[in-house]
Amino acid sequence: MEPKLAGSCHSLMPRISFFRGISIYMHFSDHPSPHFHAIYGEHEAKVSILSHELLEGSLPAAQLRLVRRWARLHRDELMDNWEQARKQRPLDRIEPLP
Repeated sequence: MEPKLAGSCHSLMPRISFFRGISIYMHFSDHPSPHFHAIYGEHEAKVSILSHELLEGSLPAAQLRLVRRWARLHRDELMDNWEQARKQRPLDRIEPLP
């Protein structure tokens, strides 16, 4: 089940990965700079694909470390998905952390 983008009832936010209770999403109609959204329970964060820095929101420290580690491993795939999303094309699933 795909959650709707906050503030827009028409834009979907596809889930591209899930690991250790953390869902990773990317918006089709999102603005630059390249980033993804990580959701863990009631926590949500926007994370830079290029720098892995927290851009908005928050995650518990342990989950943020996992998200950053995952993002480092999958940077090229995340950038490919970012480009696909900007073109309104389907996104690829990305492997979870081992």
